[in-house]
Amino acid sequence: MRAAVYARVSTEDQARDGFSIAAQLKRLRAYCKAKGWEIADEYVDDGFSGRDISRPMYKKMMHESDSWDVLLVLKMDRIHRNSQNFTNMMNELASKGKQFSSMQEKFDTTSAMGRFVMDIIQRIAQLESEQIGERVKIGMAQKAKNGDGYLGSGEPYGYEFKDPGLKINPSEAGIVSYIFNAYISGNSLNDIADNLNSKGIPSKKGTTWKKQTIGKILRNPLYCGFASWDGYLIKLDDIEIISISIFNLVQKMMEERRRNASGSSHILIGG
Repeated sequence: MRAAVYARVSTEDQARDGFSIAAQLKRLRAYCKAKGWEIADEYVDDGFSGRDISRPMYKKMMHESDSWDVLLVLKMDRIHRNSQNFTNMMNELASKGKQFSSMQEKFDTTSAMGRFVMDIIQRIAQLESEQIGERVKIGMAQKAKNGDGYLGSGEPYGYEFKDPGLKINPSEAGIVSYIFNAYISGNSLNDIADNLNSKGIPSKKGTTWKKQTIGKILRNPLYCGFASWDGYLIKLDDIEIISISIFNLVQKMMEERRRNASGSSHILIGG
């Protein structure tokens, strides 16, 4: 078994007994000798945090994984201090058929028990990730119920983020009005996209317009002053670009044109 020996010390660890680079390497070498493992190479990151995944020798070690079979550390926090980074590393090692061993925790994926423990750790990490997602969703739902502003991601066309929130971008707002009026006048999504492109008007990302982008704008209630999130529809102040009546008319026209095809549902604004 060829071992990649890894040692790390951060600034605050320098004075801690047993965590110096020399002390780590001495114990790791002795462990390899006892296990009968050949040391393929030694990798040392001196003065780097365990939360930093851009450590030069760590990156070099992972890049040279073809030259070793097992990654050996004195203690698990020598390799990572973040559970997600540790899990990502373990997934990468598994994909390359490599093993991991930590002396102090007796964590060793070269054994059946070690692989079982690793499976439990990964499941715990997955549970933690899912619970965080659930908490974020609950918080966003409460924010929507309270009407606490725009809940979408990114900067929507026609708007820009300015403290304390979303504000109308006048030049883009004119294009939004054109898109709605052009659709009401009988133009297709492709027609509208082609016309904007022919005039050299860029999309929000500076690229050409596509019919999917036009469709998203036409279906977004934000343009008549409402934010939609997870079934909630909340009124926002001072962001209307088109009227509710124009928005509802476009939704009805889109529904009629796509009556016999599957597609997104259309929100109608009451009042």
